[in-house]
Amino acid sequence: MLQRVCFLIFVFALTFAAQAPKAEYPPTDWPIENGSFDIRDFSFGTGETLPNLHLHYLTLGKLHRDVNGHADNAVLLLHGTGGNAHSLLNPAFSNVLFGPGQPLDITRYFIILPDDIGHGESSKPSDGLHMKFPQYTYDDMVRSQHEMLVDGLHVDHLRLILGTSMGCMQSFVWGETYPQFSDALAPLACLPIEIAGRNRMWRYMAMQSIRDDPAWDDGNYTHEPVEGLRGVADFLIIAGSAPQQMQKDFPTREQAEENVTQTVNAIVARTDANDFLYYFNASREYNPEPKLSAITAPVLWINSADDFINPPELEIAQKLVTRMPHARFVLIPASMETYGHGTHTQAAVWKNYLVELLQESAKK
Repeated sequence: MLQRVCFLIFVFALTFAAQAPKAEYPPTDWPIENGSFDIRDFSFGTGETLPNLHLHYLTLGKLHRDVNGHADNAVLLLHGTGGNAHSLLNPAFSNVLFGPGQPLDITRYFIILPDDIGHGESSKPSDGLHMKFPQYTYDDMVRSQHEMLVDGLHVDHLRLILGTSMGCMQSFVWGETYPQFSDALAPLACLPIEIAGRNRMWRYMAMQSIRDDPAWDDGNYTHEPVEGLRGVADFLIIAGSAPQQMQKDFPTREQAEENVTQTVNAIVARTDANDFLYYFNASREYNPEPKLSAITAPVLWINSADDFINPPELEIAQKLVTRMPHARFVLIPASMETYGHGTHTQAAVWKNYLVELLQESAKK
């Protein structure tokens, strides 16, 4: 059962935020504080504007400032595509990192967990604009995060930026756009290159599954385009798959097929089609590769060998890590402890590397 739950972390993280109301968030014992910040007339990279961009976030712990009044214990945790501020409260992540004496002990650190544009309780297409919502990108998301931190939370510096999947990619964008803003970066489960090859193909096919469903009606549907969303769910199951775990947990044909049916139905029930199209296509202009040398902060970059989305046989990470002067790349071997792309949430697998990063970056 534990393995099955961990496998579903990725596929549900991709879809949980789209329609689920706040009351459906998994319960947590962490003493979270809700907050929000509105940006007036936010201008997107496309030239589109939104009169009011609403950004929601959660925090844990208390902000501390040094003798000069600068924030010195703030940590920004960035969720994956379709996730939300609650995603990294998952026990597999939070119970390993946030407790007393743990790497991100909330009695020492001020943890910030935002709902990105298009996600959770932040502004998104399903709020009413549908396909007239501005076509945002990762650059827009990072810029809005920066504005929220500086003008909303009055955080002028970060101790660490840790991002998973989409948040991993945003970590690289942060490092290039605001190179002095964070003491360290920890991107988990991504590559700092243009989304192309198989990675773009499966994303494009998933989006086309919705667009090709007549019920989508160019985004003007009154009922979700279920057949299109079922196609989306099929792609998400494969992209988030962990071969060893799935073979163990579903060793018969009947069990495997039953799991597919249950997972597809759960994804369809939680996903808004327009929201999905927007957050999946937000990576279309992502490509930090040309400016990687601008990232001067210490970087801990971790991928797992069983990640369908970022396959190690491409050997991209080993080539690009050398372009950043203080970067370390770790490839975690596939095992019964890893969960494919979702290994980014299994903090016990990589916690010790994070401890080393925090120690090393504290000396700089």
